[in-house]
Amino acid sequence: MALLTYREALRAGLDEELARDENVVILGEEVAQYNGAYKVTEGLWKKWGDKRLVDTPISEAGFIGMGIGASMLGLRPVMELMFWSFAYVAFDQIINNAGCIRYMSGGLINVPIVIRGPANGGTSVGATHSHTPENLLANMPGLKVVVPATAADAKGLIKTSIRDNDPVMFMENTLLYGEKWEVPDEEDYLIPLGQADVKREGKDVSLIAHGRPVLTCLKAAELLAAEYDIDAEVVDLRSIRPLDEEAVLATVRKTHRAVLVEENRPFCGIDAQVASLIQEKAFDDLDAPVGRVSTIDAPAFYSPPVERRQLPESQRVIAKVLQIC
Repeated sequence: MALLTYREALRAGLDEELARDENVVILGEEVAQYNGAYKVTEGLWKKWGDKRLVDTPISEAGFIGMGIGASMLGLRPVMELMFWSFAYVAFDQIINNAGCIRYMSGGLINVPIVIRGPANGGTSVGATHSHTPENLLANMPGLKVVVPATAADAKGLIKTSIRDNDPVMFMENTLLYGEKWEVPDEEDYLIPLGQADVKREGKDVSLIAHGRPVLTCLKAAELLAAEYDIDAEVVDLRSIRPLDEEAVLATVRKTHRAVLVEENRPFCGIDAQVASLIQEKAFDDLDAPVGRVSTIDAPAFYSPPVERRQLPESQRVIAKVLQIC
C-alpha cells in the first residue's frame, strides 16, 4: 500500500493511463502549464508535453464539445471542469451529443470521454459553484456517473473510466483532495463501474451513501457504536449509474433498516431512486421506514457555519438512525 492524498491518487491514475494509451489526452482550463486549478494534473504537462495536456479557453460548451468530437474520432479525452457547476453551459453537448450518439448511430460511434472535476458544497464559494448534479446526469441513458469517496477508489475508478467506451461523468470533492488514504500500489489497480463497497460491516442498520457523505456515515457509525450500542453497516455506492442494486438489497436484507445519506438535495435526489429500489424489491425485509438525510433544500449558503449545517452532518445521521431504531 502507498499512502496518497485523493489528488495524488487521481494524478497517479491519470499518469498511468497517459503512459498506457497514446490516445489518452487531458484538456481543460489551466490543466497544463498551471498544473491544474486543484493541482490534480501537477507535473503531467512537463512530463507529457503539449500534445497530451492542453489548456483550453474559458468556454465549457466549447471545449467539452471539442472533447466529445475528439472521442468520436478515436481519442480518449479526460476533460477537467473547475467546478461541475460550470458544466451546465455544456449540457447540450453532454446530454444531446455524448449521451445520445452511440444510440443514434446504432452502436457504430462510441464516445469514450471522461468529464471530471469537483461537485460539492462546503467550501463557501456560493450557490453557483456548489452544485452536485449526479442526479441530473444519471437521469440520461447513455451517461455513466461515478462519485469516489476515497483515494483508492478515486484511482481505481478513474483508470476504469478512461478505458470505458461510454461517456463517464466523474465527480470529485475539493474537501477530499488533501485527505490521505492507503492506495494499492499494484501495477494496474482497477475498480469496475457499478460495484458498491462495504466500508464498514454492521448488523443493526445500513447507512448507504456516495462521495464525501460516506465519511460522514463512517463517523456516525463509530459514534452510534460507542454511545448507543448500535452496529451500523456503511455501504459506499461509488457508482451511481450503473448502480449496484444487489449490494443495496443485500445490506437491507441483512440489517432490515436503511438510512440513505447524500449531498444531493432531497427532491428528485439519488436517494429517492435508492429508496424506490428498496421499497420495490426489499419491502418485506424492512423493519422500519427508509430514512433519508440530504442537503437542506435551498441554494448553497455562502456563510461557512450555516453551510456546514446545510450539508449532511454526522449528528443528523445519528438522529435519523435513532428515529428508526
